[in-house]
Amino acid sequence: MKKFAVSLALILLCAPSSNAQPKPALTLQQTIPLPGVTGKFDHFAVDTDRGLLFAAATGNHSVEVIDLKTSSVRQSITGLGKPHGLAWIASTGSLYVADGALGELRVYNGTPLALAGKLKLSDDADDMVYDEASHLLFVGHGGDAANPPKIAMVDTVRFSVVASLSVATHPEALEIDPRGRRVFANIAESNDVAVIDLATRNLAAHWKLTKAADNVPLAYDGERQLLYVGCRTPGTLIALDAVTGKEEASAPAAEGADDLFYDAALRRVYLISGAGEVDSYQVGEDKSLHPLGILTTAAGAKTALFVPAQNLLYVGIPSAGPEPAQIRVYATETTREKQ
Repeated sequence: MKKFAVSLALILLCAPSSNAQPKPALTLQQTIPLPGVTGKFDHFAVDTDRGLLFAAATGNHSVEVIDLKTSSVRQSITGLGKPHGLAWIASTGSLYVADGALGELRVYNGTPLALAGKLKLSDDADDMVYDEASHLLFVGHGGDAANPPKIAMVDTVRFSVVASLSVATHPEALEIDPRGRRVFANIAESNDVAVIDLATRNLAAHWKLTKAADNVPLAYDGERQLLYVGCRTPGTLIALDAVTGKEEASAPAAEGADDLFYDAALRRVYLISGAGEVDSYQVGEDKSLHPLGILTTAAGAKTALFVPAQNLLYVGIPSAGPEPAQIRVYATETTREKQ
């Protein structure tokens, strides 16, 4: 009887528990302090060749150039109003900065980075996306009667606006489908996704959202031809058919969605919100969305950058009291398996 009891105990001990928790989708790998940097962050960019992370420190009125090899700030680009969107173009070694307060697009190059040009847009110059084939940079700006909302097409070779597309309200996130030659833009106040045809450089479609509103961040999945849209009212992640605009699936999300990324290696979506959360989702073969859990970061940590080549997610953590701002680096399962 005693042997039976011991054997039964071993079986129960080794048997998988129905309450066992799955491995977290993301785990903290490193924290990079940013001494002297205060306030919140907006968008990020990366130079993978030289191991540099560019952070739009909006509250600090600067762009911080972070050396990922030494985990330290290499340069602080100052003299900015409210830096929002960033774009690094590796072929020319140029960093583009959309400044919402100054209402302009700036370009920096050289080592260290120095101002090489300024292009006037309008207030609330925001997110942008680059098309390598045409050398065009698409920049959202404007949003009121005095500054009508537009998406500017900037020729990066001549550094000039070659065309502008009018939209209903302020453009938020922009994403590109390089193979399909399209650019997607979230028009949040109109609950609308605008589709730009890169061949004609015209608006080809408007997709109206019905499941939720205040659509701010976007992410594109070329494998499944899906467009992931993060909405704030209510907090929802929506998967759209990237060809027709049909709402294929949806799932609850944290309030204040501000950034969104698709991890093609793991077929996952990471949604970053101002509530201080990163929500992770698995994309099913049937295009369904399955929540994987919530990673708590910090209040106001609303933006990030996922770098597929590194399988890392960089999250901007705003300063809090005497504590300076920082960058938290989270690893995906792919990264952990390689270690």
